[in-house]
Amino acid sequence: MRRGRSQLTFGLVLILLGVGFLLNQTVPAFHNFFEAYSKWPMNMFLIGGLVLLFGLLVGQPGLAVPAALIAGIGAIFSYQNKFLSPEAWYVWLLIPAFVGLGVLIQGLLGDNASYNLQRGLKLIAVGVGLFLILSAIYGSLPWLGAYAPALLLILAGLWVLGSGLYRTFRKPSE
Repeated sequence: MRRGRSQLTFGLVLILLGVGFLLNQTVPAFHNFFEAYSKWPMNMFLIGGLVLLFGLLVGQPGLAVPAALIAGIGAIFSYQNKFLSPEAWYVWLLIPAFVGLGVLIQGLLGDNASYNLQRGLKLIAVGVGLFLILSAIYGSLPWLGAYAPALLLILAGLWVLGSGLYRTFRKPSE
């Protein structure tokens, strides 16, 4: 049953993509509207959205993870093209945050909700924390001041220590 539904949905998606490509070639207004979304790296957002839509249509909330990852990589490339030089390698440390966002969406869609929401938030915190720490160390966040690396490392240490203590002393029923 599930495989038949997946094939039906995938077939419909392929037909819709074909119609879209046909309209792109024959209708100038359609081409002009989607021209901005078909250029690199904006097309990564569109691909991520299509993967998420496909996952929703076939009842596979787990596809939210690759969808968020694809869109996140598009966001990194877009941000680097506009604001940063490619030497800012530490922006790639946001990848765990994008995976966490996908896991969070997966949980919101009802797939093992409490576990995925918790795991998604942890991944987002790790990715954003690593990015902020290295951005502060390499001076890309001057608004944080000279003490930013030290303060961010202390906050990360407190978070790790607090979560470890919480796991140690929580009741077994939780």
